[in-house]
Amino acid sequence: MITNEQVAGRTFLRQLYADPYYPDHVVDRGAAILVRLCGRIEAERPSDLKALHALTHAATQEFNLLEAEFEAAGSGIETVAREEIAEDFWFVASAYGFSDADAEELIAPREW
Repeated sequence: MITNEQVAGRTFLRQLYADPYYPDHVVDRGAAILVRLCGRIEAERPSDLKALHALTHAATQEFNLLEAEFEAAGSGIETVAREEIAEDFWFVASAYGFSDADAEELIAPREW
């Protein structure tokens, strides 16, 4: 369970849910990746950006794998999705005190 109130009240990937191009069942999996990331941040309490990046990079790798599911459903992680995912990664970093994090570095290993 997420204890950070900012994060607990957030609907991740909101724009993707609002667009029928992105199937909800796949977006649900993406939102779950972000929720798990929050849980890991709360459990591991990274002390610096390097430790945070280890967690965000692992979550980004999960999104890399999710790309195939988007494609199988006739969708994909394209411009709108990339921006929404990156924005949510930055939101998570900021909500946990890393507002100086670079959004691109948070998702550096992305393949989408």
